[in-house]
Amino acid sequence: MSQIYKNFIDGQWCQSSNGEFLESRNPANFSEAVGKFPSSTTEDIDNAVGAAKGALSSWKNLSALERGHFLHKTADILEKKVDEIARTATLEMGKTLAETKGEVTRAVQILRYYAQEGYRKVGDNIPSGGSRNLLFTTRVPVGVVGIISPWNFPIAIPIWKIAPALVYGNTVVLKPASETTITAIKIIEAFAEAEFPNGVINIVTGRGSVVGDHLINHPHVNAISFTGSNEVGKLVALSCVERGAKYQLEMGGKNPAIILDDADLELAAKLTVSGAMKHTGQKCTATSRAFVHEAVYEDFKTRVLEKVAAIKIGSGLEESTYMGPLASKSQLDTVLHYLEVGKKSGATLLTGGKVPEGNDYQNGYYVEPTVFENVDHKSAIAQEEIFGPVLCLFKVDSLQEALEKANDSKFGLSASLFTKDIGNAFTYINEIDAGLIKVNGESAGVELQAPFGGMKQSSSHSREQGEAAKEFFTSIKTVTITPV
Repeated sequence: MSQIYKNFIDGQWCQSSNGEFLESRNPANFSEAVGKFPSSTTEDIDNAVGAAKGALSSWKNLSALERGHFLHKTADILEKKVDEIARTATLEMGKTLAETKGEVTRAVQILRYYAQEGYRKVGDNIPSGGSRNLLFTTRVPVGVVGIISPWNFPIAIPIWKIAPALVYGNTVVLKPASETTITAIKIIEAFAEAEFPNGVINIVTGRGSVVGDHLINHPHVNAISFTGSNEVGKLVALSCVERGAKYQLEMGGKNPAIILDDADLELAAKLTVSGAMKHTGQKCTATSRAFVHEAVYEDFKTRVLEKVAAIKIGSGLEESTYMGPLASKSQLDTVLHYLEVGKKSGATLLTGGKVPEGNDYQNGYYVEPTVFENVDHKSAIAQEEIFGPVLCLFKVDSLQEALEKANDSKFGLSASLFTKDIGNAFTYINEIDAGLIKVNGESAGVELQAPFGGMKQSSSHSREQGEAAKEFFTSIKTVTITPV
């Protein structure tokens, strides 16, 4: 019998108001249940928001150092649960255990980073036009923050939203993705064990169309931090603008790698394949387009295909697995649809393009790592986010042509360039339309102390992580003191 999990509202673990459940299943073996979690209602969101609103005054009046102490405790607890939480995440969404363990470790580091925020400045002393005035700025929390987190990074992304929200004095209601809800509950268990005051941190699980929508539109939620699809992100923005709430959106990507004729081709091929195929391509920063100088195109293609051929597909719990299943049937259906679109568009399929054969793959949501060439850059597989292990190769005659095609996208999240020429590197840095750019590095990944976010339709032009997080989770007060 599946283990049953609960919501966490106002310091208490509780069932949903309707007593109904949803079930999480293992995408590597969909006959295996991971557990059940509440299929909550709008009433449950109301209760959680009410608890967060009630806890706000006392929480924000603690010093940032005091709030940071709770984050330190949570980090210590989470660190002891690395294996348990990583295994749960792998069972729920399929990526390898090495990847999920790395994600838990990163979450611990994020908590410890923000726990130190009380030692950093919160404002500036500004010269005043009045000779006796003291003019300065300080920061205050925005209030109750609704967090809607995705399934592809079910540990790191919730933490990199929750940690700064809390340390800056906000209270939180988390609505996690249904595919990885049990992982999120296990994260909140660490916060509960750290004995946060009642109502400061809450989690409500269930369908996005019910609890997610109600959280987005709730009149007492002062800000929404959302990571997910562009379609839902636009609805978040519209709702928040209408009611005057703050919003932060991180959405899709169609991320390019540019490989010039002076590149280290072995490094470029390794990191392009890693960027495209690890996490089964289910990263907003995944490499999906490679623009390769014609002088090295065939050599680079050969190296890529050799590395793709060596990829071991299987359960994320198996140590030898490089690429696990897709996270859900709907995700598999989406990727298979794009593979058929690509074949019919006239692109050349170099490898992959279907569900792998064999009994080991029939009970899971597996797809082969796929590479296309001769792709029309206006076609769907070159322009739309697939969110699967699909890489398109393009031959270019110059850096300028590569930049023009790389920028020919509605997205602008991440990009990478492989070259040994410092001049080409600076040209690329200046001209690429992306918020996260790498030189001789994989398009995916950013250090936790650095800002993360995209341009164009990849984000709301805000930034997460590092010191940049305070811009969203706080508001500035400008103060003038005149002695009398």
